[in-house]
Amino acid sequence: MNYTKANKSPSRQRRVKKGLMHLSNQSIALTLTESKELVFEKNDQAMTDSLKVAEYFGKQHKHVIRDIEEKILTAANTDFTQPNFGLSYYKDASGKRNKMYVMTKDGFSLLAMGFTGKRAMAFKVAYINEFNHMASFIRQLETAKLEYHDFTEAIKQAHGDDYHNYHFSNELSLINKIVLGTSTGQFRKDNDVKGHSIRPYLDREQLDGVIKLQRFDMGLIITEPDYYERKRILTDYYARIKPVRLFATDEDKTA
Repeated sequence: MNYTKANKSPSRQRRVKKGLMHLSNQSIALTLTESKELVFEKNDQAMTDSLKVAEYFGKQHKHVIRDIEEKILTAANTDFTQPNFGLSYYKDASGKRNKMYVMTKDGFSLLAMGFTGKRAMAFKVAYINEFNHMASFIRQLETAKLEYHDFTEAIKQAHGDDYHNYHFSNELSLINKIVLGTSTGQFRKDNDVKGHSIRPYLDREQLDGVIKLQRFDMGLIITEPDYYERKRILTDYYARIKPVRLFATDEDKTA
């Protein structure tokens, strides 16, 4: 695995704001925004990088780089290191180009074996959990992609000879508005979305809601031709299936 382009933010990485970390009885619970900052999606794989690892574990980045290069890359078999570690670069505040490493879950697990300290084990468990959550999110994205065809065909069938491309975009915008509480365009602006789809920028709850409404709408659009009645039914349906938040998030408190 080789990354040579200078880029601190990997492609399709969902942009987030920093959250807070909560420590309780040696266990660590991460806010949703923080978890997305620790582990990101790149090329349909859950990844992290040495900068994030250094910050999270309270280490100097040069020491994490040293551990990767001296304890892993020079000692481990290349059959393991090549697919699990990749050299990349970022620019610091002064504009200087510095190296960093991106790594998979397996790469991180090997690196973190050498981390010790009072809370090291709890930190490692929390980090690995975020890898698992990101892997689940990536599978959700793939599911949504696979179901796009059936969704498109249902819309075409509903409109028949009068079908136009805007019928698909209108239906998708309706679902996004119900789940996100804002228009697709506003979500793009608020989250600085790059690329064709907003879905890599959604959190797991939002993506799950979009997928469920999309599935529900595939049958609804055939039986209910009126747009506004579908909107009412979809809105009521989402209100019934939407998860209830027992505790406000940090973003809710500052809203």
